[in-house]
Formats: sequence, structure tokens, C-alpha cells
Amino acid sequence: MSVLPAVDSLLARAESVLARLEAVLPHAATAPDWAASVAFRYRRRGSGCVLEPVRHVATIRLADLKEVEPQKERLLRNTAQFVAGRGANNVLLTGARGTGKSSLIKACLNEFAPQGLRLIEVDKADLVDLPDLVDLVAERPERFIVFCDDLSFDEGEPGYKALKSVLDGSVAQASDNLLIYATSNRRHLLPEYMKENLSYQHTEDGEVHPGEGVEEKISLSERFGLWISFYPFTQAEYLAIVAQWLRFFGASEAAIRQARQDALVWALERGSRSGRVAQQFARDHAGRHER
Repeated sequence: MSVLPAVDSLLARAESVLARLEAVLPHAATAPDWAASVAFRYRRRGSGCVLEPVRHVATIRLADLKEVEPQKERLLRNTAQFVAGRGANNVLLTGARGTGKSSLIKACLNEFAPQGLRLIEVDKADLVDLPDLVDLVAERPERFIVFCDDLSFDEGEPGYKALKSVLDGSVAQASDNLLIYATSNRRHLLPEYMKENLSYQHTEDGEVHPGEGVEEKISLSERFGLWISFYPFTQAEYLAIVAQWLRFFGASEAAIRQARQDALVWALERGSRSGRVAQQFARDHAGRHER
């Protein structure tokens, strides 16, 4: 009896099993049509990952952002250096919610997109694939910002170590055409607990040294070369932002003056005088009074 039919049958079954495995195993993202947009989203789709072009990129401009001039100047300078091929740093933007951290990054994209700047938005859960993303764009002529919005980690999340390695510490560093810009409400990106204060050591000369747990939490944020902090707005700053957005929506100067009290009540009801609240008020006010 010939063994060839048995061997052929075994090979066919093996190929069938391999085909099924390939269908469920994760696949690295393939290059998109880079001409389709200036912004892309990195997303998991089934067993693989894709870079999806953003069809409608936010149109916000640097001139639209008020009361954040120092922060704007620092991020603009760093981004201009990066686009020009000079030395630039990864950036961590932290502070009060709704103060313009994400909007400032989007405005920088619109400012420098004609010069070759591109943005790739990556969710926290997908940061484990960051090394693959670095390799994907390494040979491209464009300059890429990997944008992580509202970034924070819980203990033991896998994306934490991947981000830490790419920022600084891996034998394979990020290419010169890629930077990471992240926003967060946490300065050190990890939850901090009262019990961790017990790990501090006090020396005889009065110096204070944090324990290993605290050092580990600080180590990630320290790998960002540039920290930009945002602070809650005063009432005057909030009203100035309201006025800017009302002008954006076409309100007259007389209408802006009349809207001041309503804007303050709106902020009081929301419990915040942030730029986001100012924009939401202006949009509602313009919608109610539009002819």
C-alpha cells in the first residue's frame, strides 16, 4: 500500500490548520495611503491592525486658542524644530481638564501639515504595538507625531512598558521622524496613593528620598523631554475665551457683552470655567440666537 496518499492528506490537513491559525493570529498594520489625509487612527480590526485615514480633520487653528500663550509658544517651538529636522523632544501636556491640551496639538498639525507633518492617534490599549508602528513609518519622508489623548495607566497595564521603552530605554530607539505627544490629567500618568508617602526615606541632613514605587511612577513621565502644564482659568480668562468663540460663531461685539452673565451662569452650572465649557456655551448661544 502506498504511503503517498496518506502523506498528501496529512499535508492538506496541516495547511488547513495553518490557514485557520493565520486568520486568528494578530497581524501587523500595513501602510495606508499616506496621501489620503494628514491624520490617521491606529485601530484594531478583528485579528489585525489598520491605519485609518481621518477624512474630516479638526480645523482648529492656533489663533483660535486663547489664554494659553506660554504653552502655545513652547509646543509651537518644539514642533517647528521637529518639522525642520532639528532636535526636538517628546511632549507631555498635563493639567486641568478642558484647557486646550488636545486642541493645541491638533492646531499644530494644521499649522505644519503643509510642511510634511502627519499625526497618528493611538489609544492607550494599542500602545503595545508602538514598536511596530515606529518601524512602519521609519523610512517615510514625512514627520510623524504619535498622539495619545487622555493618557493614564493602572498598575500592570502592558502599554505602560511599551511606551516607556520607545521613549527611552529600548535597544531599538524611535526613528528621527517620530515624536510622541501625550495629554493627561495626571502628571505621572499613574494613580498615586497616600500609603506611598510611607516609602519616603528621611536622611539625617534633612533630605527626602522617594521609595522604589514612587520612583517607578516618576520614571515614565521623566522620559518625556518637555513638560507643558495647563492651569484652571480665572473668570476674566474664561470670559475672554467665551468672547473668542462667540466671534468665531459670528456674534457681534454688542451680543458678546450681553452674553457675559449667561456665560458665567453656564460655567457655574457646569462647575468649571474651562475652554471646553466656554466653547460649548458659545455654540449653544449662537444656535439660540442665529437668524
